[in-house]
Amino acid sequence: QVQLVESGGGLVQAGESLRLSCVASGSIGSVPPMGWYRQAPGTQRAFVAGITSTGSTNYAEIAKGRFTISRNSARNTIYLQMNSLKPDDTAVYSCAATVRGITYWGTGTPVTVSS
Repeated sequence: QVQLVESGGGLVQAGESLRLSCVASGSIGSVPPMGWYRQAPGTQRAFVAGITSTGSTNYAEIAKGRFTISRNSARNTIYLQMNSLKPDDTAVYSCAATVRGITYWGTGTPVTVSS
């Protein structure tokens, strides 16, 4: 089993920044590919950013230029630095990890951006 715990969400004003963290624990084995997703009220969960086991990254269009994903493999932790936040970024942000072909999800951390 793999457990993922996110933290760092909160209420901020437009233009401000937040840094989200996701700690993985359990039977992780080698460094797994991980990613961030978000789900706004009334919408489906959407991909935000991903990072491979070797550190390669990719981003959704809404994240390019504003968000940065990174990882500390020694701590089994990934981060999402979010800058220039907009009200449209309001959502529950969840992390995911794929371990031996199974994708595990955290419960998410809410982010609210006020205008």
